[in-house]
Amino acid sequence: MRVLALVPGDISEQLLFLSTFERLKQAYPSAEFGVVVEPSAKSAYSVSKLVNDVIPFDYQAANSPADWANLLGILRDREFEVALCASPRWEEGVLLWLSGIPTRIADSDTRTPWLYTQVVAASDSAYLGDRYQSLLKGLQLDGAVASELNVPEADIAWADAQRSTLGLKDGYVLMYPDAAGTAAYPTESWLKIIEDFQAKQPQMALAVLNDAASQSAVAELTRQQQSLKVLAPENIGQTAALLAGADLVLTPESYVMRLAVALNVFTLALLGAEQAGALPAAGDRCLAIQSPTAKLADLSPETVLQKVWSGA
Repeated sequence: MRVLALVPGDISEQLLFLSTFERLKQAYPSAEFGVVVEPSAKSAYSVSKLVNDVIPFDYQAANSPADWANLLGILRDREFEVALCASPRWEEGVLLWLSGIPTRIADSDTRTPWLYTQVVAASDSAYLGDRYQSLLKGLQLDGAVASELNVPEADIAWADAQRSTLGLKDGYVLMYPDAAGTAAYPTESWLKIIEDFQAKQPQMALAVLNDAASQSAVAELTRQQQSLKVLAPENIGQTAALLAGADLVLTPESYVMRLAVALNVFTLALLGAEQAGALPAAGDRCLAIQSPTAKLADLSPETVLQKVWSGA
């Protein structure tokens, strides 16, 4: 069986959808999977062996009829038998209807239910991963499963070399000061957390994850705290390998948080109040620390540190 998923969104959304593929693989061990994904998010599938066919398509662009026709031709050539659509838009509904895929499944949020062979009740869970897995009700599958990552060996070797060079072989706390949009957490708050770690656990190495989103914040943190180790992965596999070696990860809602959850690394997720559904209900390795307001900046470092030292 060949199964297609249409999953708009960034790397975080793709990582959340992996558990849906995992459940399908359990039910249909010989199935092959394809996904239509934003070009900027296709790297998410480099840490999974489940997906055979990653088809890039810019959902948010002003796509011309020719762009849609080109994607339609690709889908027809692949001869998919089942399609799961995580988009409510009418464009994807029309695309799948024209594709001739025999079984087309969407949830009740879709704007074009008549274009699907099955429309299932959307999950009432606030956790997006649960909403994705609810699509499987169209195949009479239930029961949530966790995603599993397969980090490329080359990326594991790279991370090992980095840890050896920076003296991180005996463990470290890894912080991700993502400065993008609503995920931003103030530099002043990070500095208070770092200073408290240095006072209470001076032997513990502290590292910051440097990528395009965190670059400016990392530069400021390391200017004021030169003892910080900077880890600068070049791809998502290297990021996953660095996270896997950490004793503790502190991160706002981000793809880093999604990776840490999938890797079962002990993680403290710094969340705004509106992000209550960012984490799965089950699991005690990733704990949410929520701001009392919708702004992550209003989450005090004292609240974060209380959670750190209580371990609960």
